[in-house]
Amino acid sequence: MGSKTVKKSNLVNISTLFTESRSFVAMVRQESGVDEKDCYQCGKCSAGCPLAFDMDYMPREIMRMLQLGMVDDILHSHTIWLCSHCITCYSRCPRSVDLPRIMDTLRLEAIKRGHAPEKQIKLFGDLFLWSVRQFGRVFEMGLIMGFNLKSGQFFKDIMLGPAMLLNRKISLLPHKIADGGAVKEIFDRTKEMEREGGHS
Repeated sequence: MGSKTVKKSNLVNISTLFTESRSFVAMVRQESGVDEKDCYQCGKCSAGCPLAFDMDYMPREIMRMLQLGMVDDILHSHTIWLCSHCITCYSRCPRSVDLPRIMDTLRLEAIKRGHAPEKQIKLFGDLFLWSVRQFGRVFEMGLIMGFNLKSGQFFKDIMLGPAMLLNRKISLLPHKIADGGAVKEIFDRTKEMEREGGHS
């Protein structure tokens, strides 16, 4: 009985995967300024997270996956997009692990590699930043209309519009701040830092 022949293309180089995962973890540590080894899995972040009910992995699980170098699982997860950066996890952490900064770094890396499972969250974030760059503050009406148009939800929350206008919660026209140039300078500096750090 002859032995089975394994195709070369199906072989997995374990040492290469290990090296890549270690490199990824080191990059996240450097970019975020947070040492993933400080997390000892007490679970306080997951217990206090207001969005944990909708996450595919609990915050503590993301930290454990990072410690283990599970790159693909992390970058394809919905959790890193659902984090609202409310810092409840950070305030409760007995080791002061800044999990929101970890989530930010992971999200940027996911974008860089073309992974964005929560496309509407990315769209909202992009439009929000565009609004701040253009006007120095958020233009709520423009943000709402832009999001609805680009997401294909043309009439989403349309019935709330008249009441919000009457109560001056939103305005038909944008209000620019006095020194919008300073805000644009912040954005330009941030873009330059992203280019230097390898993020697009």
